[in-house]
Amino acid sequence: MSSGAPHAHDDAFADDEGRDDVTIDAGLVRRLLAAQFPRWAELPISPVPRPGMDNATFRLGNVLSVRLPRYARWAGQVEREQRWLPYLAPHLPLTVSEPLAVGEPGEGYPFPWSVYRWLEGETATTGSLADPVRAAGQLAEFVRALREIDATGGPGPRPSNAFRGVPMGDERDSLAADAVVRPKIAKLRGMADTDAVTAVWEAALAAPAWDGPPVWFHGDLATGNLLSVDGQLSAVIDFGTLGAGDPAVDLLPAWKFLPDQARPAFREALEVDAAAWARGRGWGLAGSLPVPDDPFFQQDPERVTTALRHLEAIIADFRDET
Repeated sequence: MSSGAPHAHDDAFADDEGRDDVTIDAGLVRRLLAAQFPRWAELPISPVPRPGMDNATFRLGNVLSVRLPRYARWAGQVEREQRWLPYLAPHLPLTVSEPLAVGEPGEGYPFPWSVYRWLEGETATTGSLADPVRAAGQLAEFVRALREIDATGGPGPRPSNAFRGVPMGDERDSLAADAVVRPKIAKLRGMADTDAVTAVWEAALAAPAWDGPPVWFHGDLATGNLLSVDGQLSAVIDFGTLGAGDPAVDLLPAWKFLPDQARPAFREALEVDAAAWARGRGWGLAGSLPVPDDPFFQQDPERVTTALRHLEAIIADFRDET
């Protein structure tokens, strides 16, 4: 399978977003193209095999894709990718999404939208890596290169990236807001060791905050946003959560993508201190708390299994350090 389309989802916001969902199908995409980009309007259009919850993505011909936000909250991601990906791409060691055109609201669709170059590759998964330690090094190199790019004028944490990059526990409407995380932990009683989960979370809250200048982060480096060819990482996609702030959020792949044996290589290559690692675990935990009555999880029970597996890796890592 080829992929050039992200399919990540911010679990914390599933219920709120459901109230402004927009119905998007191939017919709408064709009408938008005919009105705004007629040179592409006759190309075959097909939805990607695993569509995202936040964006609808369609393959367009052989070399293009179209991505349309489903919800008002994420509409700002279009401008972020269009503005910043061309600036960042030349400095990064892996191929990244390449926006080719930006569309305007129309044909009953209320948000801006994008046309991208299609990136060939399989969705990279933990089990598909030919050499997990090498992949850890590649990811670390990518994160390090991203952090080193001048972030002057870069977008700070804001609603359209779920306030990624804020201090741990910041009470804005963040994936990692304390008021969001603790009720989700409580709902896991009987499914996970909630005392251990709480201990991980409280250690993240207690860790010293990032005290450097804002630096670039991707915001969601996990399966779904990483592509591979022949078992080797080849591309990073979906920069909708891109921003400048505390880079600890980009430690996510240590627990949500890499196998246990590759985690030390990732940490060592990035020279991560204890405080940043604790904050990274906090972001990883916040994104690995399944809520059984959330429609996102009800639609696919495997999502609960995967989230609990990530949570177990986070807890085990925490216990190894304490």
